[in-house]
Amino acid sequence: MEKIVSLAKRRGFVFQSSEIYGGAASVWDYGPLGVELRKNVADAWWSAMVHARDDIEGLDAGILMHPRVWEASGHVSGFTDPLLECKTCKKRWRADHLEEAGCPRKPSVAPGGHVDCELGEPRLFNLMFKTFMGPVEEDASVVYLRPETAQGSYVNFLNVQQTSRQRVPFGIAQLGKAFRNEITPGNFIFRTREFEQAEMQFFVKPGSDDEWFDYWLDQRLAWHHEIGIRPEKLRQHAHGPNELAHYAKTAVDIEYEFPFGWQELEGVHNRTDFDLGRHQEYSGKRLIYIDPGSGERFLPYVVETAMGVGRSALVALVDAYREEEVAGQKRVVLGLHPALAPIKAAVFPLMKKFGQPEIATELLAALRRARIPAAYDQAGSIGRRYRRQDEAGTPWCVTVDGDTAEDRSVTIRDRDTLQQERVGLDHVAGWIQDRL
Repeated sequence: MEKIVSLAKRRGFVFQSSEIYGGAASVWDYGPLGVELRKNVADAWWSAMVHARDDIEGLDAGILMHPRVWEASGHVSGFTDPLLECKTCKKRWRADHLEEAGCPRKPSVAPGGHVDCELGEPRLFNLMFKTFMGPVEEDASVVYLRPETAQGSYVNFLNVQQTSRQRVPFGIAQLGKAFRNEITPGNFIFRTREFEQAEMQFFVKPGSDDEWFDYWLDQRLAWHHEIGIRPEKLRQHAHGPNELAHYAKTAVDIEYEFPFGWQELEGVHNRTDFDLGRHQEYSGKRLIYIDPGSGERFLPYVVETAMGVGRSALVALVDAYREEEVAGQKRVVLGLHPALAPIKAAVFPLMKKFGQPEIATELLAALRRARIPAAYDQAGSIGRRYRRQDEAGTPWCVTVDGDTAEDRSVTIRDRDTLQQERVGLDHVAGWIQDRL
């Protein structure tokens, strides 16, 4: 993880938020390459979930919602973790995560029988950020920064269904920011207080929920394979009776083997009719679905898929990172899937003369007109330029050399195989697009 964090800072993937002021704990800024990687992950998810299907609609619900939404969902009363505070060092931990405690006086029993760390009694700590809506705080209504995007899909269930004329089964997909006041955030961007979620709620007829749950678990595992994550690094963890959330009938986590162990990457949950039932009860509005063919009325069950975009980007970085030796020299490579790579191609003039920079900049402009994210680099030896792009995860480097002016062709070098291919200048954009 130290190597990943170092590379992320060095190449402009992720920076500590407010770094010049000493940083904000567990809040991160995505730099020029990081924002592209995260966007590419989100775009790949949206493309698979919405653009490639006719049974899922998109939605962007507000971050601030009516406070009764969170009462109905159970977040106000039940979205809590048990917190322990050390009277010695004043640090706080979740009661069920003491093994991860970073206190120099870790909770333990010394040989003499006394406890090294003075821990207070456990107390419940609500993870939602609270704020106020209104011009004067004393008179304003208490509202919360949403801890998930899912509730926006539930309260808009009928709006989306009726305007899109969808029939159950169908889904609602959302990408958006969520906020959780985590007690023990950490492991770089794995667990943060501000994050982007990719969640899909699939509404089904009661009785068909188990079948759809299995379908979506298979679909989501296959998607992670498609974006280049190694299958041997993924596994499934089914929640036992004591692990299930209050709303869940069944839940399975897709886990990834991080350097710090197996941890959740994405969750698939059978939420039954809990959410629609609660919102129907608390709002007084009927959320019953009426089948236009049979006239049957029912409250749909929900199968949810939920993934953190930043966490998925971290998985992409960790999974793609490798160190190799080429011609006796060490190189660091991010073998990112081309669809996720922030820069698809880098253009190099071999020399800073003979018209090579001019041809290279013209090629760069052509790639950008084709909407291919591309970079230009003429500093240092060609080997150094290759290494910089290898660390950035760029799949292809395009070199303009002494023959280009005459034969109107360039050399394209593949990041992973190191093989080189001669391609005509006018065909470079199409060559790259065919491989994305």
